[in-house]
Amino acid sequence: MTNEDLFIHTIAPVTHDLGGFKVHRTLPSKPRTMVGPFIFFDQMGPAILDAGTGIDVRPHPHINLATVTYLFAGAIDHRDSLGTNARIEPGAVNLMTAGHGIVHSERSPADERAHGPELSGIQTWLALPDGAEDIDPAFEHVTRDDLPVVEDECAKARVIMGSLWGRRAPTTTYADTVYADIQLAAGGAIPIDADAEERAIYVGVGEATLDGLTLEPMTLYVLRPGTAATLRSDSGARVMLCGGEAFATPRHVWWNFVSSSRDRINQAKEDWKAGRFPKVPGDDKEFIPIPEVPKTVSYP
Repeated sequence: MTNEDLFIHTIAPVTHDLGGFKVHRTLPSKPRTMVGPFIFFDQMGPAILDAGTGIDVRPHPHINLATVTYLFAGAIDHRDSLGTNARIEPGAVNLMTAGHGIVHSERSPADERAHGPELSGIQTWLALPDGAEDIDPAFEHVTRDDLPVVEDECAKARVIMGSLWGRRAPTTTYADTVYADIQLAAGGAIPIDADAEERAIYVGVGEATLDGLTLEPMTLYVLRPGTAATLRSDSGARVMLCGGEAFATPRHVWWNFVSSSRDRINQAKEDWKAGRFPKVPGDDKEFIPIPEVPKTVSYP
């Protein structure tokens, strides 16, 4: 089987150095804006930050999307304008639904900073479907013990969202969504089924092949619809599988705003500049100003 048989897009990351750690971004990109509802895909780290420091993502707004935070290592304290104060740790999932507007911050926990906090994981955004973009904001934390795991001696897959390998995650979905964390030991293998309309594979750690084709690390491979394949690793790997239903209506991205309407994004820009978004209780002294030229944009 050739690359053309398996993949319709191969997306190399754009890497941003945020001081102390790097993020590797594959969505949105020039080749492709979305895979199913996934419209943003970032790998954070892996990194060990200097003792006494940590990540401090100051309060900032979102509209018309849901953020999904999933960690391999470390911890993050999440606060938002709903009054949520929640810590996420490896194997759990934080789902924050922005809807018509939410503000949140993400910071290293105080008790992690003294020894130098670890940071490694994936943050994604899901576009909300037509008719649900401006729903009420919400927050949901699903513990690692509540996410189903499929495993054998050399493969372990945690289903983060949707249904895979006969198991369904309890995490809320607004459109048909599949999302999984696959850990392969040396010699491990797992089938990648063809059920979802759109799917992508991403090797975060280690080495892996799909039907014998080598997958480059930190690269998003968008699979050809209807193609089933087998994921393998000779020496061990951590691989993310994501996708779901194809959106009929295009989505636009500008900074932290996602919408089917450019006018809605422009209104969100003005609302943030004018201070019309709600504050984050317990973290209302700082905020991220709107950029003149954002790093995250969609491509027509």
